[in-house]
Amino acid sequence: MKTIALFGAGKSATVLIEYLIEEGRKYDWILLVADASKELIESKTKKVAHTRAIQLDITDANARREIITTADIVISMMPAHLHYLVATDCVELKKNLLTASYVDEGIRNLKEKIEANNLLFLCEIGLDPGIDHMSAMKLFHEIEAKGGTVTSFKSHCGGLVAPESDNNPWHYKISWNPRNVVLAGKAGAIYKKDGKTVTVAYDKVFEDSDDIAIEGLDVLATYPNRDSLSYIPLYHLDKAETFIRTTLRYPAYNKAWDYIIDAGLTNDTDNLQTDGLTYKEWAKGITPFVNDENEELYEFLGLFDETNVPANAKSSADIMQYLLETKLAMQPHDKDMIVMLHEIEYEVKSKKSKVESSLIVKGDDSLHTAMAKTVGLPLGIAAKLILRGKIQLTGIQIPVVKEIYEPVLEELAEHGIVFKETITTN
Repeated sequence: MKTIALFGAGKSATVLIEYLIEEGRKYDWILLVADASKELIESKTKKVAHTRAIQLDITDANARREIITTADIVISMMPAHLHYLVATDCVELKKNLLTASYVDEGIRNLKEKIEANNLLFLCEIGLDPGIDHMSAMKLFHEIEAKGGTVTSFKSHCGGLVAPESDNNPWHYKISWNPRNVVLAGKAGAIYKKDGKTVTVAYDKVFEDSDDIAIEGLDVLATYPNRDSLSYIPLYHLDKAETFIRTTLRYPAYNKAWDYIIDAGLTNDTDNLQTDGLTYKEWAKGITPFVNDENEELYEFLGLFDETNVPANAKSSADIMQYLLETKLAMQPHDKDMIVMLHEIEYEVKSKKSKVESSLIVKGDDSLHTAMAKTVGLPLGIAAKLILRGKIQLTGIQIPVVKEIYEPVLEELAEHGIVFKETITTN
């Protein structure tokens, strides 16, 4: 009997938990779910026989290690900055670890110990990063098999509200970590375009926007992700003249959010004194940017309200997070939508072609979201494959090798997560 330990039962963990419960029935596995809220866990596990809900302060090292000690594999769905706590324990206790987050410096610093202990730390096995890597690598390898060379790669992904639930001027609702939404783009962006490196400062990220069209949807807008360049060697695309990874929103969102950044309303270090501070006073920096196109958006968020901001807010980012969580909340029957598009230009024997590969996934409701499906299912499938000996890699890995992406994409297709491909040749 094998045991899976899952840390974190938040928004994106719902479908993962249900998948692991179902697979646990098949293979007689035990699922331990640890979170600060036992009530939250039990609302998702339904107290089924082979699951255990554990209330946990993630900073309690002894309690954390007690859970990890009993596990055959560990999954962390904690906020990214807390993965390192789990990761260090996994190294010490010789346990494999899965996360949906980017490989950060803390994980990289464990590389030698991970390899010395023949452990597998599989990171970036969610949606973006995750499904984007796997679907792109599949296409690259198919092009390579034809003797082709990729000359341009653009990858776009966004968690949006489904059209049937789109009833606010932002055309957006929160389906994942709201803090990440508030601070999106803070690190700036860097990518390659037409053979040149492009560096974008935080206050220009949402200005650096292109519109794209996907069949069946209204026009969407992009903004560049933090660091596209680091993926060029991982994807083996050194010869590509253009390489960029972006996030998708609607055009109105990008334009309005750009001014919110310029007004300082996403500052997470401004140490506000909130006693008696109203939203209107706090947001007065937005006034020069208000126009006929965006006034409704700012009014909808409550930036002109003369009520007081939350007393426990310490920064502008805290206030903005509260507004997003309250004004742009998913309602019980709302559906979210994941949209992904790869645009790949390539040459085979001097003949130029372009493949567009698109994915649209809709959620069922505010709990079983498209975000929860596309983040959680790759994690669950990969965990199952590792436990069953189908993936036997070691070291720090991301899902860019066939041994990982082929079986994961195959099972994702069984859950309706399927790309539509169109190839055009000049």
